[in-house]
Amino acid sequence: MVLVEPSGALNVGSVARVCANFGVSDLRLVAPRCDHLGEEARRMAVHAAGLLEGAALFTSLTEALADCGRVVATTGRCSGEPLPLQTLDAALRWLRQPPRGEPQDRPAAPTSRALVFGREDRGLSNAELLQAGRLLSLDTAAAYASLNLAQAAAVVLHHWHGLRDDQPPPAAAQPQADPCARGVLEALLGDAEQLLLAVGFLHPHTAAARMAKLRALLQRAQVSTAEAALLRGMVRQLRWASTRGRTGTSVGDDPERTP
Repeated sequence: MVLVEPSGALNVGSVARVCANFGVSDLRLVAPRCDHLGEEARRMAVHAAGLLEGAALFTSLTEALADCGRVVATTGRCSGEPLPLQTLDAALRWLRQPPRGEPQDRPAAPTSRALVFGREDRGLSNAELLQAGRLLSLDTAAAYASLNLAQAAAVVLHHWHGLRDDQPPPAAAQPQADPCARGVLEALLGDAEQLLLAVGFLHPHTAAARMAKLRALLQRAQVSTAEAALLRGMVRQLRWASTRGRTGTSVGDDPERTP
């Protein structure tokens, strides 16, 4: 469970209690704007104070998700999302899928999974939503669709708790490797941005918008660890060749290159 910039200590304590209710033991807080160890949070956590004390703190969502393969983010908006919205059941079944190994006896992909909840007042930005593989929105009455953070967490975790790891995927689903860790994807995107800036495909004033589209494309594809390594290798070789003005040799053949 990842909370991004929570501002209410009562909410954080309530979420900790809900996590304990449904067997979630990993709570991560991104730049909290409240005292998550204060009296208010502890009062709402009741017997889950240990979760508050063990909560990991991060300065950014990217950092908090670096070791996570499957990520589901929540949003209260009904339109304009950077990725398609899914139902609660569909998103959580995808998140619940057990990790699958890479083809050709490659190592298994990361097993860490994350549910991300945004700020109480404005949720998650598009850039933050693009760090998820799936987006979900809770079905509420149109007249008042906004849920309290702790209430939303309770609804989602209650459904999560009811799912089983041994439930088979839908019949139409084809086995595929697990998505790569977020940190691996961010490293690939960082190398790609440097290459595209260097060759003039990107310009500094439009780079962020274009890279957001590339990030969305890769998130929809949910590339595996092996696929990300292949793409990153291609990007790095192209960048090296563009700086040397020649092709036909690999990065590893460059006598002046340092590791």
